[in-house]
Amino acid sequence: MVQVSRRPGVTGSALILLLARLTDHGAPEPKQAFAERLSQWLRWTDAISLSSALNSPPATAPSRALASASAEERECARVRTALTKAITEGTAFSVDDFAPYRQRYIARQQAMEAGIGPLRGRLRAVLAGRSPAMARLASVDAVMEQALDPQEQRLLATVPAVLEKYFKRLKQAHSGAQGQMPDGPDAPDAPDNAGKPVSSPGQVQPAAWLEAFGKDMQGVLLAELDIRFQPVEGLLEALRMK
Repeated sequence: MVQVSRRPGVTGSALILLLARLTDHGAPEPKQAFAERLSQWLRWTDAISLSSALNSPPATAPSRALASASAEERECARVRTALTKAITEGTAFSVDDFAPYRQRYIARQQAMEAGIGPLRGRLRAVLAGRSPAMARLASVDAVMEQALDPQEQRLLATVPAVLEKYFKRLKQAHSGAQGQMPDGPDAPDAPDNAGKPVSSPGQVQPAAWLEAFGKDMQGVLLAELDIRFQPVEGLLEALRMK
């Protein structure tokens, strides 16, 4: 029977740890047993499909040339690199309104779905041509995707709302700090003769909180990319097996 290494699920991921920090709720609650969490996500019709995929006789591998694992690895690397580049380039905006950030986050989520979904299907097709055991693994993955993907999408769709609350807290904290800045002789120094502002030690520049938020949002997106790519990495690991 084909086995692949188990990877941490959503509840044990960097994404949850990041969101716990940004929402100021501390560490996440202890994880439920995997089987218990899975049973809450699977409908009885999904369970029947999964059982059929596990217990049905393995399909006969098609008589065609086997695809190269290295070719699939290159394609996976290409897709992931492109998605990572889209996330890390131009995250910050110069406005203190969350709307552009929400639009950007949702656009990146849609790009992940558009890039990773077909890649996962492609890997299943290659596995199905490798051996009967690999074909069974591909069938199980297809059932799991159909059953669990809607639940995952609903959870990930709530991330922008979490980020918006964090954005508003940072904005409010910045506004409060600006309101407490001293006037008169204790105010920050005026620009020097070179036209460059002279800041006192520890003084926070107006755009610093926006820059910090942009970096945090980027980290959350990268953590979400890790989660979405886990099934692809599992299939790719199976493909590497001889």
